[in-house]
Amino acid sequence: MELAQEIVDLCREHRWKVIAGVEPDVPEDVSDVEKLLHRGEQAAVPAPRLPPKVSPNDYCPCRSGKKYKKCCGAASSQAEGVTR
Repeated sequence: MELAQEIVDLCREHRWKVIAGVEPDVPEDVSDVEKLLHRGEQAAVPAPRLPPKVSPNDYCPCRSGKKYKKCCGAASSQAEGVTR
């Protein structure tokens, strides 16, 4: 019960909205509160930047001015053995 009150006070301090309930037979799980408190401490690892997906009718990302299927896409489809 004391921990629940501490969590509610902590959430008020950070202006977080919280609904707290106490179940006497269940062990307390405060992992969500811990994640919120420590989210700024973790080093932000940027997500890997993936190249944009190119459809055959888009202009080629190599900036040749050609359609992808007639430029770099033709080379990749020949390497895969795709015939059209």
